[in-house]
Parts: sequence; C-alpha cells; structure tokens
Amino acid sequence: MMPHVTVLDGGLSTALEQQGIVVDGALWTARLLADEPERIARAHREFFEAGADVATTATYQASERGFLAAGFDAAQARALIRRGVTVARDVRDEFASARPGLRVAASVGPYGAVLGDGSEYRGGYGLSAARLRDFHGPRLELLAEAGPDLFAVETIPDVEEAVVLVALLDDIGLPAWFSYSARGAATCAGQPLTEAFAALAGSSALIAAGVNCSDQADVLGAITTAVQVTGLPGVAYPNRGGVWDSAAKTWSQAHAVDHALVGAWVAAGARCIGGCCGYGPADIAGLAKAVASVLP
Repeated sequence: MMPHVTVLDGGLSTALEQQGIVVDGALWTARLLADEPERIARAHREFFEAGADVATTATYQASERGFLAAGFDAAQARALIRRGVTVARDVRDEFASARPGLRVAASVGPYGAVLGDGSEYRGGYGLSAARLRDFHGPRLELLAEAGPDLFAVETIPDVEEAVVLVALLDDIGLPAWFSYSARGAATCAGQPLTEAFAALAGSSALIAAGVNCSDQADVLGAITTAVQVTGLPGVAYPNRGGVWDSAAKTWSQAHAVDHALVGAWVAAGARCIGGCCGYGPADIAGLAKAVASVLP
C-alpha cells in the first residue's frame, strides 16, 4: 500500500522573522498573540500555501505563568493561550474548500521552553513529577478546549517529562504526536532513545512519535528507533543545525536543508515530515516537493 505522508509546517519564529518581526523576549512568538495575531495568521497562511497540511499553533512557549509575568491577568492569559488555536483554525478554514483535510496542531513545548533559558535543550529541571503535572495539565486542558485537531508535543528533552505528559495526554484523549529533541542516539538530556521511546509505547493518545528541532543528520536513526520501539508512524521535523543562543534567541552555524534525506526517512517509517527552527515557507515548499517525489 502506498504510504501517506503528512507535510508539516516549518518554524513559526522563522516565518515571522522573514516578515521582519523581531522574535525575542520571554514570551517569544506567543507575544504576538496579544500584539499582532494577524502576523501569526499570515505565517500559517504562507505555510499552507507552501504545501503544509498542518498548522502548528503559536503556543509552544505559551503558559499562564509566562503571561502573568508579562503583566497580563489570569483571564487574559487563558484567553491568549486559546487564541493560539483559534487563529490557526480560522486560517485553516479559509482553505477548507480548496484544500479540505488541513489540520491544526496545538503546540505543547517543554517546561524549559517557558523558562526561556535554553533548558529545553538540556532537560533535568529538578522538578518532581507532581510539579510537572501541575504545570502541563492546565495548559493542555486550555488548548484542548479551543478545539485543535490534535496536539503537537514537541522538543521534549527528557524522559521524566515525557512520562508525565503521556499520562496527561491519555487522560485528555485528544490525538497527539510526540517528538523529542535529540543528539545522536540520545535525548538532549542524555537518555538513550530506546528508553525514551519505550516511555511512549502503549499510549492511547499518541498517533506518531519521533524527533524535532534536532540536526537532520540525527533524524534517520531516531525515526528507526521510534518506529521499532513504539510501533507508531514516525514524525520528523529537524532544524537547520547550529547552536541555540538562549540569550539572543538566535541560531548560529545553520546548514543547508538536504531534501535528499527525505526518501530514507519515509522508508524508515516517517509519515509526518516538516521543519523546525530555520525552515521558512520556501523550505517547506521544497520539502513538500521532495516528499511527493519519493512516494510511489
């Protein structure tokens, strides 16, 4: 049977930077949910026009804690988190007649993303499982209430956080893909990927598992492991490589996108393929063509 591959979008921050937006500060792209939601809508639109099948919401770094620290009250914080989903849904609906079947994935980043100190690429926050549940549970419920098609649980660096998230996802019941950030054959926290993906096996909510915001050279091994250990389709959306500067909120030493790798990812079981930091709409257009070229 011919495999179906869903083309994901690219880096929302990259698309916004290409619009001339300076993406910095503790709220990162979530700031625009309050200030300029039309800019986020434009980015979603550009990714759909480039061939993406999914819009990933501007909620990766969004949390009540973060909005409260920025001066919003609790009601405003909850409304802005929901707005991340409704903005993407509205753009999806613009394309409904021409491209039925487009979906909205509510982005759920790790605890470290909200800290904004680079710990999303280290893990090991020193928090108990109860503290992590108290953080993630309410935001997952808020996002689910806004009506996305699925969750995108992404850039998770640590098995301990994954275990907490999987239990919450199974309780909520909304479909989700789950992706770790990885280096070589280990999570960014240093745990073997075999152990990391074993923590996902048997989940009732997960529909795909893999890696994102990882170097494209590390994707094939990670996808192979993810598919073998979980039995789920693979998800892969690497970044452009380089080093993340958490103070400047920038990547350095990025390399070119190698679309020739896509065929091997599909052969290994990747069924959701896109890009992360450094991938703009033009990159996703090229990726969509690469995906189409490797399908029978």
